[in-house]
Amino acid sequence: MFILQVYLLLGLVIHKIVWESLRQNASEKPVESASASLTLVKMIKIGILVAVVIQIWLPGILPILIDAFPLRVIGTFLYTVGLVTAIAARFQLGENWANIETGQVLKSQKVVARGIYAYVRHPIYIGDLLLLTGLELALNSWLVIGVLVLAPVVLLKAIKEERMLIEELSGYEAYCRSSKRFIPFVF
Repeated sequence: MFILQVYLLLGLVIHKIVWESLRQNASEKPVESASASLTLVKMIKIGILVAVVIQIWLPGILPILIDAFPLRVIGTFLYTVGLVTAIAARFQLGENWANIETGQVLKSQKVVARGIYAYVRHPIYIGDLLLLTGLELALNSWLVIGVLVLAPVVLLKAIKEERMLIEELSGYEAYCRSSKRFIPFVF
């Protein structure tokens, strides 16, 4: 179990390092206003991250199964797929990324339709949802149900983001017609 805990924590650390280093090295930074809603979203994200890190080291919170080995294997697989998907997508998006909180189109932003983005428009969102689902299953926790609550929020955010990008980013509407939102060839 200790090796699994270290693996899960290390994945989260790598995820955070990638995001922060790419954000810091970006030539164009998103404009962040000091609004209450922006602060609230950031606080919620930090709260979730802290809670997940604590949960990793306090296993056995709301266990699903007594013999959790098969569930841990499935969860670890989903976690890994989600982590790799989110990080690969973040690298592929490159300079065309803005924080989820800012909800804006950068001046130099272009449509990215290569790599994972050739198939799905929101691979970072789906990667992060898979990562969280896998993490909770790997920890054998009923808190996996929380991802079911989070998924519709992410879907609504993606729809709102797409509307904005269609209005403000040349070529995005055509890109929407040639790709799926979350699941390649399906949805």
